[in-house]
Amino acid sequence: MAPRVLVCDELSPAALEIFRARGLEAEVRLGLSEDELVAVVPGVEALVVRSATKITRRVIEAATDLRVVGRAGVGVDNVDTESATEKGVVVMNTPTGNTTSAAELTVALLLALARHVPRADRVVRSGTWSKKGLTGTEVAGKRLGIIGLGRIGRAVAKRALGLEMSVVATDPFLQGNAPPVAGIDVVDLDTLLATSDFVTLHLPLADATKNLLSRERLAAMKKGARLVNAARGGLVDEAALVDALESGHLAGAAFDVFAEEPPPKTHPLFARDDVVLTPHLGASSEEAQHAVAVDIARQIADFLLDGVAHNAVNAPAVSAQTLREIAPYVLLAEKIGSLLAQLASGPIRKIELTVSGEIARVDHRHVSLALLCGILKAGIDEDANFVSAPVIARERGIRVLESSEEDAHSWQSLVKVRASTRGGEDTHVVAGAVFGREPRIVRIDDLHVDLEPRGPILITLHADVPGVVGMLGTVLGQEKVNIRRIELGPASQGRDGGGRTARGFLTLDEMPAPAVVAKIAALPPMKTVKLVRL
Repeated sequence: MAPRVLVCDELSPAALEIFRARGLEAEVRLGLSEDELVAVVPGVEALVVRSATKITRRVIEAATDLRVVGRAGVGVDNVDTESATEKGVVVMNTPTGNTTSAAELTVALLLALARHVPRADRVVRSGTWSKKGLTGTEVAGKRLGIIGLGRIGRAVAKRALGLEMSVVATDPFLQGNAPPVAGIDVVDLDTLLATSDFVTLHLPLADATKNLLSRERLAAMKKGARLVNAARGGLVDEAALVDALESGHLAGAAFDVFAEEPPPKTHPLFARDDVVLTPHLGASSEEAQHAVAVDIARQIADFLLDGVAHNAVNAPAVSAQTLREIAPYVLLAEKIGSLLAQLASGPIRKIELTVSGEIARVDHRHVSLALLCGILKAGIDEDANFVSAPVIARERGIRVLESSEEDAHSWQSLVKVRASTRGGEDTHVVAGAVFGREPRIVRIDDLHVDLEPRGPILITLHADVPGVVGMLGTVLGQEKVNIRRIELGPASQGRDGGGRTARGFLTLDEMPAPAVVAKIAALPPMKTVKLVRL
């Protein structure tokens, strides 16, 4: 029988034509609830979604024949990738199809903001023929600051140069002196904010980038500057932005994305004439929708018929049996990478991976790919996958050294990673093992631990005095944050001679607010507090 493909969201008819031409049985069922999906997925080998349908753990567990989930677009937030990996299901996306559309929307928002186009339209429609308050500014000769020089950021830079703008950019992973786009200058973030007439964001949303443009950084922007965000909601402190606009420090803003989507009707940006707002239109062009539909149809056909996984976000092209065997180690490696990226004080430049025991005796290339993806996605490149990660790593100047050992000592298999920043100024070691099929972190630096790599983990360095656990529990309890597990590392003599210190690892059920973390950091015994999310 022909492999069955279930298309769950609106897709260009070109995709269905490709499925049928390749001999696949494609069925379109739109708007299905989770219960309805659970009922229809048995026997389906491929699911195709855009952003509306959620492929949950329950759906994946019910899909006994499922081999691949295809996302016609970039983000896979609506797919439970961990569950898919555990079940040996490949998840793939189409990371390049919307580059041009997203870049063009950014330029459109910039121009609309500079010349008050939406407000002028409202004035004319109201029956008023007046230019009062609508005097704009030319973009030619103005400085554009681009935060993030991935695919879309670079495309924006090229278009801005065509508009005769002066372009500067910042990206902590850029290598060498030559910028990736001829004609632009690379500067640090502080310089970019202080000197740019327009600022545009092109970063993923991660713990490191959440509220990147904070109240303090918005205040550090050039007076009269304008801000564009067509990347991800949550990169800008929206409440602080309202205040910066109200005070006149910023002249305007254009947002295609919001921290909460759809935003509440009472959102304070809605009432402002100096703001341009659109409903997440970055990939909403006929060309982009056609491109991602064609891409995902070809990728799924290639995988189902030829076993080749293009743009897989969780596994390379391996047999389903092999993927099931190594899936826990793939998941473990990605979690180790994410943890290392969050522990490091700067961009990681060197990775040393050692696999030991049984995993060393099989093809473990997928482990190093998962490790790279974890590091890159926790940093600034959420689009990294098993195909693109090695290329991105080379572009970012990340060296990857691999070795294997037959003996894992006390473990059946062990994955150990040493990661260093430039020049080795900051180095961390994390090791993990698998118990049954459950990944565990068993070492962080010089401490042996037993941590489940899931959810928020609060890591403390504190004075080795009585009552610390009670203090932590009191603060978190008062803030209604539940502690799932506490583990304390052995005490050691402080390097500064200031007495013995110990480490704490608190696995939490939910992410505490920044104010809660600050409250913990202010406790007298605390030396340092670090919150990571796995």
